[in-house]
Amino acid sequence: MILVLGATGSTGRRVTEALRAAGHDVRAASRSGETTFDWSDRGTWEAAVSGASAVYLMAPDGTPVDPGFVSLAVERGVERVVLLSSGGIEAMGDERLLAAERTVRRSGAAWTILRPSWFNQNFDEGFLQPAIIAGEVLLPLGDTRQAFVDATDIAAVAAAALTEDGHAGRTYEITGPGSLSFGEAVAIISRSIGREVRYLGGDEDYIAGNGFSGAAIQAAKAFSALRDLGDQPVLDTVDEVTGRPPKSFETYAEQAAAGDAWH
Repeated sequence: MILVLGATGSTGRRVTEALRAAGHDVRAASRSGETTFDWSDRGTWEAAVSGASAVYLMAPDGTPVDPGFVSLAVERGVERVVLLSSGGIEAMGDERLLAAERTVRRSGAAWTILRPSWFNQNFDEGFLQPAIIAGEVLLPLGDTRQAFVDATDIAAVAAAALTEDGHAGRTYEITGPGSLSFGEAVAIISRSIGREVRYLGGDEDYIAGNGFSGAAIQAAKAFSALRDLGDQPVLDTVDEVTGRPPKSFETYAEQAAAGDAWH
């Protein structure tokens, strides 16, 4: 039995689908999923981990991975943990995910850490969808190029790490097949939907667009640290782990537009 947390989210849903398509038994858990799981409700933890031998471990943005849950899972027989982390967390100062990585490394289970680049799905399922629909994306990353990766490819790597040998103790940086600036990515989406979407990538635009708030100023500083890393390299992780190439951003945008993601 493989426990998948966040099973109604962008990656968890796809991990569940990939595992079930391959014939594995999956317990799909989330606050509104087949099995109820809530990080803030310890009463939901026991039933989620009972009988599971592997866990796809993730927590929503802003929610820490509780070491108590990981300890409980290992005590109840979980032998393999695959953690969804993120790329660039040292530069961004993301202590939530850095702490989660430390927790799984010390858990006593065989662990694999996934550090994906920006999700393609940030544009159609995540925090950038309203901006695309409104026609203007504010994000202070300038022309720095990112190796956007599709959630389906992240899920494929996760499914392999959950079910195959050779992935224990590995930290996988996961990227798509090419790198784009946010301006280039937004332009591809614009062409796919047939209308203009603007990208404004300066700190001043971002701070002004968020009401000159203290939170916006702090976020701009964090993005500045990520920008200072420079263009993100493209890696072959998806191909090496899954045996197939990752989806291009152009293909993603065409498919999302065909599914009326931005209407």
